[in-house]
Amino acid sequence: MDNLIKIAQDSMWVKPDVPSFKSGDTITVTYRIVEGSKERLQSFRGTVIQIKGSGITKMFTIRKISDGIGVERIFPLYSPHIDHIEVNKVGVVRRARIYYLRGLTGKKARIKEKKRVFSK
Repeated sequence: MDNLIKIAQDSMWVKPDVPSFKSGDTITVTYRIVEGSKERLQSFRGTVIQIKGSGITKMFTIRKISDGIGVERIFPLYSPHIDHIEVNKVGVVRRARIYYLRGLTGKKARIKEKKRVFSK
């Protein structure tokens, strides 16, 4: 029965190309905002503090500091309103959910960046 439900869900939803990212990464999510008959794109750049759910219902939370105030936004990964997701930095963290960032400010809130090796 579970396999039948999974097959039906996979056929109903078209999964767009989503880059792989994890907690600690800094990403930019560009999403569509519809206001009446107008439509515009808006970007939200921040650190991924959690990824939860599985399959089509997978969601992720992004946190950024805007004018000294912490702002968090939860996005469904496969939302039709998301235009694209771009990974800006790959962070190194030891936890899947980094809620401890909420209590930190300034230099303490920095996440170590993974060094990339480019070959010629």
